[in-house]
Amino acid sequence: MNPISNLETLLRSMQPVLNAEVFVYVCLPIGSSIPEKAIATFCETEGITVILEKSIALQHKFEFSFECAWISLTVHSSLEAVGLTAAFSSALGEAGIACNVMAGFYHDHIFVPVHQAEAAMQALLALTKK
Repeated sequence: MNPISNLETLLRSMQPVLNAEVFVYVCLPIGSSIPEKAIATFCETEGITVILEKSIALQHKFEFSFECAWISLTVHSSLEAVGLTAAFSSALGEAGIACNVMAGFYHDHIFVPVHQAEAAMQALLALTKK
């Protein structure tokens, strides 16, 4: 299937899915070994940001922050689509929910405070009906 770039189609078909585990952000020194089950990494000057399950961070005794829920938008969004991130981040912002976003090749992924996961799902599902 080809990636979708039309905003109206993206919003109608984004189908958010809440992943079951609790995730955390970890910052490791440059050159560190990355745990095999990391779901995302990003290299910055200060270190390597790693997103992984909280249980793995605890197992490795990593210091972490931002216990979060991972919501995946299952629509195959184009990396050049305009307005999707703005639409869902605005909807979450209006609901008082912080979000951190990562775009994968096929889907967008949203990390929200774990205690607001259900409220975030409700806000995202409401957006699909507009």
